[in-house]
Amino acid sequence: MKRSFLRAFTSWIYTALRSVIRNPKYRGWAIAGSLVYLLNPFDLAPDALPIVGWIDDGLLATIVVTEVSQLLVERRKTKKEQSPTDAATVDIKAMPLS
Repeated sequence: MKRSFLRAFTSWIYTALRSVIRNPKYRGWAIAGSLVYLLNPFDLAPDALPIVGWIDDGLLATIVVTEVSQLLVERRKTKKEQSPTDAATVDIKAMPLS
């Protein structure tokens, strides 16, 4: 029962943070808030607790990095699809300066 609760809780956190990051209105706030949480010495699980304190920071950092990288890849794909593929080539003759 304990393991299923932990799995359900982490799944809930992941989907909630992912949906907030995917929303363009709240994306900047979610990323900034995550960075503040990671840099803030007052955590939900303090880093003084050897393993538990690192797990929450690592989980949050992993989710944020994964989602931001996916957003960058998607943005790159859409820019590549929108850019003109058959650009005209222009031939220019070189002229000497002197």
